[in-house]
Amino acid sequence: MDTIEKLTEIFKDFPGIGERQAKRFVYFLMSRNPAYIENILLLVKDLKKEISQCNECFRFFIVRQGLTTKVCDICSNPNVGTSTLMIIEKDSDLESVHKSNLYHGKYFILGGLVPIVEKNTNSRIRIKELLEKIKKSQTTEARPQGLNEIILAFSLSPQGDHTDFYIRSQIKDLCVSLNIKISSLGRGLSTGTELEYSDNDTLKNALKNRQ
Repeated sequence: MDTIEKLTEIFKDFPGIGERQAKRFVYFLMSRNPAYIENILLLVKDLKKEISQCNECFRFFIVRQGLTTKVCDICSNPNVGTSTLMIIEKDSDLESVHKSNLYHGKYFILGGLVPIVEKNTNSRIRIKELLEKIKKSQTTEARPQGLNEIILAFSLSPQGDHTDFYIRSQIKDLCVSLNIKISSLGRGLSTGTELEYSDNDTLKNALKNRQ
């Protein structure tokens, strides 16, 4: 396998990118000057140096110079509500919801959707971490307002629906014992809609009509 094919295979791993698009990326890079390529390489290296993953919600975030925190700005913000926890698939979903300014609670990134046919499901998502998060989200002196609702916010697709069903089955007993409500986004989202591409009105209706 030559370099062009190797790079094509790498780009094919990007979300939503097929072989034809991946090959176009490779030929585009071949047409650029060496300084352009070098700048991309430096930015990728810096990205790994500047990015950390939040210990609370598992979101990737940029660590400001001089800080060594392992908690992102959302989880560390005292003005963010602690009574609701939105469980979402990936970082880009969190970014879309957060930018909409329609939801003001905590988040938890699951790390993916549950495959419809998959035996080793727990290795694909953060179910153990989620259960621990729920247990730790109760009322304490440092957290006077405990968790009382979990919102499952997945794309409306067969795999998203399956993930919703699976997560409910995994957290149901714990939530019943802690008196925590489990809800899902309402049908403000059209079937097949990716959460990260939803506009503000769609997200607003989905949140309003959750059940």
